[in-house]
Amino acid sequence: MMNALDITLIYLLAAVTSVVVCRLFHWPAMLGYLMAGILLGHAFNDNFTDDKGVVHLAEFGVVFLMFVIGLEFNLPKLLGMRKLVFGFGMAQVMLTLLGAVAGHTLLWWMLQSMGLPWDLSWQGALALGAAFAMSSTAIVVKMMADRAELETPHGQRVMGALLFQDLAVVPLLVLIPALGKVNEGNLWSTLAVAMLKATALVMLLLWGGQKLMRWWLHTIDQRKSDELFMLNILLMTLGLAWLTEHAGLSMAMGAFMAGMLIAETDYKHRVENDIRPFHDVLLGLFFITIGMKLDWAVLYQQWAWVGVMTVVPIAIKAVLVAVLAHGFGAPTGVAARTGIYLAQAGEFGFVLLTLGLSNGLIDPLWSNPVLAAMVLSMVATPFLIQYADRIVYRFAAEDWLSQSLNITALAQHTIHIDHHVIICGFGRTGKSLCNLLEAEKIGHLALDLHPDVVHAAMLAGHRVEYGDATQLANLMSAGLARASAVVVSYDDTPSALKVLELVQAHAPEVPVVVRTRDDHDLNHLREAGARDVVPEIFEASLTLASQTLHHIGIPPRRVRRLVQSQRQTRYAGLKEDSSHSPQ
Repeated sequence: MMNALDITLIYLLAAVTSVVVCRLFHWPAMLGYLMAGILLGHAFNDNFTDDKGVVHLAEFGVVFLMFVIGLEFNLPKLLGMRKLVFGFGMAQVMLTLLGAVAGHTLLWWMLQSMGLPWDLSWQGALALGAAFAMSSTAIVVKMMADRAELETPHGQRVMGALLFQDLAVVPLLVLIPALGKVNEGNLWSTLAVAMLKATALVMLLLWGGQKLMRWWLHTIDQRKSDELFMLNILLMTLGLAWLTEHAGLSMAMGAFMAGMLIAETDYKHRVENDIRPFHDVLLGLFFITIGMKLDWAVLYQQWAWVGVMTVVPIAIKAVLVAVLAHGFGAPTGVAARTGIYLAQAGEFGFVLLTLGLSNGLIDPLWSNPVLAAMVLSMVATPFLIQYADRIVYRFAAEDWLSQSLNITALAQHTIHIDHHVIICGFGRTGKSLCNLLEAEKIGHLALDLHPDVVHAAMLAGHRVEYGDATQLANLMSAGLARASAVVVSYDDTPSALKVLELVQAHAPEVPVVVRTRDDHDLNHLREAGARDVVPEIFEASLTLASQTLHHIGIPPRRVRRLVQSQRQTRYAGLKEDSSHSPQ
């Protein structure tokens, strides 16, 4: 019989090993936790799979996940993506739920006509539909960030759908337990009571909670104790989770509300940094626990059924999402990629599945095959994303043709220029740089992924072309081999690293200048081949200092000398740190 220390050490060993393996293959850490859980469950059977302490600790991972989502929930962000979130994202979730109920009704009618039993209620079908409607934010966002696809057309649509899925979890956490208490005559009254209870609690917290939270955090911060501040955040998060659970709702909803309240204060970013280790570790434990629940006997004995429940939902969901994306104006290739990226099950799917089981909506006989199918769909996700382009080109040949035409047009527009500067991104920084180069009559060309930005810039007379700078074909068509410099004008380290990799491989003599927000990734970018890295915050502080010295009467020549000295000292120190860092 293993004690608590044995269990803890086994979990830690599995977690560390799985994350190391995933890093080697550039896979998301969450996938490693899942695979580690699967192997542990197979090796130790039920020795500690059902340990209550471990189960409760894993539940805290979901609590902190909802807390972090609450922190990221803000009105300006939602308004900026309202069409993708409340249009495309809402349609995806609602149609998946309706499709699950419609599919249940069709199967029930077909089996009844053949005299065969069907032991799933419409409430259970709705709970299963809710679970399958979710996609894995942890895996998909991580892979898109690593592949520098967050700002691509399909990346924006994927993010919109994921954001609405995260928001939809809150009412679903209220709906599913209410469905479990429904009898024939009190469906609407039960749902109404549950929704009124949730609405009253949310309105109460939003009405008085923001001012109280802002005042309380300020009071705690005045004590000048990081330990006290961290304990206070944990207390508020778990306290609100406890409050909503005892109000008949769920712990996850309380954590979400805590995150929303803190997001409206000046301490949002500090809290995000402080809570991140707890969130990542506990969420990893949650994934290990889910993986351990996978019954290998089910894979042996019901492999055909598990295979059908894995492949069919992935295919149906991918097609549904792709059709919806196309209906919302996406080109065929973009729509197909969006469907592939969102086809898998997600972490909240496990939460909703567990909730449906605990409330008696889903027969326990369904749990293992459905759980196995969801786990396998998440394991398949990195491979689906990795080969998404090949899949899209096979089923949407016009996408390949469209990209070829765009690249050809770009090459035609740049064929007569050389010794020019290629600017990646036409935001505020890129636009200012283009204006300066144009004033000096220096050849330049900007690449941007947003069609609206490109169209407006071209109407204004700027040399801007539509294209993804992280794709070799676009860089080469922009005249990389003939360029005098490449500038990454946006703050996105993974994307900048991809550009650096392409330039180093195909035009290493062309210098690359990278903009970054601070000097956190400066050494990494220099090691990747950046000739210069410009930390935005440091340069802004030098400008602020020079203006201040000027206004207090310091001679301009001395100001320039002081600023230049600070700049040389700062960058020389960073280069020295880079040269002494372990390779």
